[in-house]
Amino acid sequence: MPKVYVSAVIDAPIEKVWSVVRNFNGLPDWHPAFADSHIEGGLSPDAVGCVRNFNLKQGGNIRERQLALSDAEHYCTYTILSAPLPLENYVATLRLRRITDGDRTFGEWSAEFETPQPKEMVETITGVFQSGFDALKQRFKK
Repeated sequence: MPKVYVSAVIDAPIEKVWSVVRNFNGLPDWHPAFADSHIEGGLSPDAVGCVRNFNLKQGGNIRERQLALSDAEHYCTYTILSAPLPLENYVATLRLRRITDGDRTFGEWSAEFETPQPKEMVETITGVFQSGFDALKQRFKK
């Protein structure tokens, strides 16, 4: 089963970064690859089990279900329900950790999945995660 792991140091306190990334419907507000998003069924974006339905700027639609959200431990876990990529059993976690030296944030984004194209999908998912972290670093640049 292919795995992806990307990490980054963000030059901002964990509370500020978490306030941006915890919004399951807010991906288009901070990630450059996504055009728009809505939560299906009128549920709250912090409701475990809610489904976000979003579009990629380059075309394509993705639906993901939130599996876990922890404000105490600063992480969210989600699974892809449908996507224009050859992925199955995809589960990802975005986790933030406090860096006390300089009041910064350590971000970790990981995923496991099944695919008939492991090399290509690892490269694609790695790029998505890295571009998200790059955007967060730019957003909070001092």
